[in-house]
Order: sequence, then C-alpha cells, then structure tokens
Amino acid sequence: MDRFRIEKDTLGEVQVPTDKFWGAQTQRSLKNFDIGTEKMPIEVVYALTLIKKAAAVVNHQLGKLAELKMRTVVSVCDDILSGKYNDQFPLAVWQTGSGTQTNMNVNEVIANRANDLLNRAGSKERVHPNDDVNMSQSSNDTFPTAMHIAIYRKIKVNLLPAINELKVTFLNKEKLFTKIVKIGRTHLQDATPLTLGQEISGWRAMLDKDETMVLESIKYLSSLAIGGTAVGTGINAHPEFGDKMAEQLSTLTGYSFQSSINKFHALTSHDEIVFVHGALKALAADLMKIANDVRWLASGPRSGIGELIIPANEPGSSIMPGKVNPTQSEALTMVACQVFGNDATIGFAASQGNFELNVFKPVIIFNAIQSISLLSDSIRSFNEKCASGIEVNEEVITRHVERSLMLVTALNPHIGYEKAAAIAKLAYKENSTLKEAAVKTGFVSATQFDEWVKPEKMV
Repeated sequence: MDRFRIEKDTLGEVQVPTDKFWGAQTQRSLKNFDIGTEKMPIEVVYALTLIKKAAAVVNHQLGKLAELKMRTVVSVCDDILSGKYNDQFPLAVWQTGSGTQTNMNVNEVIANRANDLLNRAGSKERVHPNDDVNMSQSSNDTFPTAMHIAIYRKIKVNLLPAINELKVTFLNKEKLFTKIVKIGRTHLQDATPLTLGQEISGWRAMLDKDETMVLESIKYLSSLAIGGTAVGTGINAHPEFGDKMAEQLSTLTGYSFQSSINKFHALTSHDEIVFVHGALKALAADLMKIANDVRWLASGPRSGIGELIIPANEPGSSIMPGKVNPTQSEALTMVACQVFGNDATIGFAASQGNFELNVFKPVIIFNAIQSISLLSDSIRSFNEKCASGIEVNEEVITRHVERSLMLVTALNPHIGYEKAAAIAKLAYKENSTLKEAAVKTGFVSATQFDEWVKPEKMV
C-alpha cells in the first residue's frame, strides 16, 4: 500500500500520508511551520468544528447546501467532537496570524472524511473543503469566533467548577476554625488577633470576587465575528448568515451567543479576550496570595510559623529524610507566574490589530487556553491535595498569641497609646510578658490587665 496520496491546492500537488484525512494546505503548514512544540489547542479545533456543523445547517436552511452534504458534514463534525479524530489536527501555534491553516485543517479533515463516507455509501456527491465546509465563511471571521467559543466553554466547564470547589473547602474550614483565636500579621510583623476562620474567610471572599469578575467578563465573549467573512463586510455570505449562525451555535452549545453588531471591530480587535484574561490575572494574583499564606503558616514545622499542618503528599527531599514541603502551594504559585506572563503576551498581541485584521490570533488563543487549563487544574489539585487536608496546630497558635506584644493594643482606650507603647517596648527589651511589663510600669494592675486584655474579645 502506498504511504502517500496526492492532494492538490491552488499552488499545485502535495504528498499527504494515506492514513490522514487532512489535505494539501495542512500538509504545507506542517512543512512550512516546523516551529516549537506548541500545538493548536484542541479546544480551538472543537470550536471550529462546531462552527462548521452550524454553518452546514444554516447554509442548508438558506438553500445553499444540499441536504446530503449537510447531513454528512454534520455526522463528521459529531465524530470530531467526540474526540475520534484528535490526531488529525497536528498544526503548530506558530503559523499564519489569522489561523487560516488551522481553519483549513478542519475544513480538509471534514471534507475528506465526508467524501470517504459518501464514497462508501455509493454516492457521487463530493464535499469541497472551501466551497462546502467553508461556505459563507472566511478564516478571518471563523477563527475569532472559535476563540470566543473556546474560551467561554473552557471557563464554564473547567475553571468555574474548580473555583467553586475550593470556595466550598474554604467555607467549611472557615466554619470549623471559627473559634480558634490566632495572632494577625501585617507587614510580616505581629498585629492584633483574629480567628483562623476570619483569616480563611478572606481567602474565600477573594475567590467569590474573582468568580464574579470572570463571569462578568465572559459576557463580552458572547458577541461573535461570524458573518463578517474577509474584512467585516460579509462578502459571499447571506445577509442573515451571521444572525442564524449565532442562533445555531447557541443551540449547539447551550450558551447564548449573538452576531457582533460591528464585524469590523470583531475581526481586528480582541479587547474582549484582554478583558477576560485580566479577570484571570486577578484570580491568579489572589491564588498566589492564598498559596503563599498557606505555605508560610505551615512553615517549619519547628523553626517556622507552624500554625497550620498540611498534608504530606510525597517525600520533600532527596537528602533530608522526613522532610515535607508545601509542593501544592509551589505548583499553584508557578501557575500564577505563568498566567502573569500570558497576560502580558495577550495584551501585546491584542494591540496589533493592523487595519482590518489582527494577525496575532493563534498566540492569543494559545495563551488564553493555557491560562484557563493551568488555573483549572492547579486549583483542583491544590484543593484536593492541600486545602481540604489543612489541620491546625493549636498549641503553636496559642503560644504565638500569648507571646504577642500587639495585645497591648487593647490597653489603648484605658491608658492611651504612648503608655501602651512603653509597656510593649519594655516587654520586648526585657523579654518578659506584656502583663509583667504592664505591672512593672505601674500603668496597669494585674487585675486590670486580665480584665482588659482578652484576645478572644479582640477579634
């Protein structure tokens, strides 16, 4: 059996492996863009496939595509969406900035597989990748449409559930530790007390706000470029194509999409994705803070803060036996750093909308999908392998509270700031307790100190 078959495009003949459904343009892209190891995310391929499925139905409704072709294309699209042909989409992210090669990769795979099915059924009908699968479309409007769909679905299906799971964990810990009084810290220095439940409530509230901001931002992704074709004018597409496509895609996905009211904006600007990723960056910033708090509070266990006990998931050292490291916090903070970098890339790439088209689309969607994937996975991992197993070292927490100089703040209303400060300084200088220093100064009696300085009433 021959290992290659001959495919043709407008530039001539190309050898394509016989076990692949792609055609000449995909093969040329493989040869011309042998750059890096980063491949176009499968989420983009699936979003493009949804577009092709919807387009087949809409073009048939508009009297432009025969029923047999429509049904065959829809069948192939369903197979692709089931994951059956993931190996047929091998192209690099580093390709044409409009994503044309990936759009044609999808068109060619659908057309060739459709023709295979038609041939097996004894039909003489043939599906063309451009004339039929790409009918009424351009890469310039399908690819940005796919970008919006892919990000929207990825956030809904993966990220938001992960955030919610961690929120639930923190809410449970917040309730469990509501009566554990600990010393607060500001500027990395001792501050007045709070409960551990209150501290964790801050983490939970961060995630609440981040979730709200992400949900607010993705509303802007519901506006789709489809129907704009080459430069936004809608050339070669039916006037109703964009609106009908939005309706069909809403039906297929279960999400509400609309055709953009200004396709010239939709093709050349990706401000919506910049906005969405800004919310993801805010989430990453809060996750960085939460993960850092957890690993600092669990530091030690004997020479650090040591107030929290985290799960021991694996040996922490190749040389030091018994060492346990905050590995989930480390993984989560590294993801946050990657998201910060992705945000810079997306912002710069989105600024390059020259004239009627932004041609940095593949790097924008690659970084956006990577951020969502990494955040989703790392949040879930941190929740399951760290946060849910957090325990408290009450002995250490109590010792830290009892030794804190900032309990002196409770004396301010009774003896004034300056006298209270003198007590704190004396206790620090002589390494004594606050009570001992207070009595020694004569500003406060032992009975008054016990009455006024109660950590549980300072929260």
